[in-house]
Amino acid sequence: MSGIKIAIGCDHGGFRLKEEIKKMLQEQNRDFNDYGTFSEDSVDYPDIALEVAKAVRDGSFDRGILICGTGIGIGIAANKLVGIRAALCHDTFSARASREHNNANILTMGERVIGAGLAGDIVKVWLETDFVGGRHARRIQKISDIEQADGGISSQKGLNPGESCR
Repeated sequence: MSGIKIAIGCDHGGFRLKEEIKKMLQEQNRDFNDYGTFSEDSVDYPDIALEVAKAVRDGSFDRGILICGTGIGIGIAANKLVGIRAALCHDTFSARASREHNNANILTMGERVIGAGLAGDIVKVWLETDFVGGRHARRIQKISDIEQADGGISSQKGLNPGESCR
């Protein structure tokens, strides 16, 4: 599995953890590209998520890793692209299951949630775990069908930014 090409990115809240993950990837001779950010200066996580998700979706990279403060926002943004299955994982069990059962193609993590040691273990498990297919392939196909369906989730009206639901 060392031939997996990885796109990695973060916002300012995930910068230090991204740098630690990059060191680990380099030590393992993994092929990766860093999409930024390149400092702790404030940036908007959707911009980074979009670049990494596009690179995974178009096949330039096999998988992506995205990091923000919690891993939540950057994952929500990445999951807006058809074909992306970004999974938030803060433990190795979830990392393994996200690959085996969900064929996740982007891993998200939160620097403010986990430390570098655990994050490294999560990345290692996630990169070394294959999709098992079988009954799970049917479920992934159903997700793809939802993405492609007329009147699917992407075409429904939602709340405007800042609007509350009451």
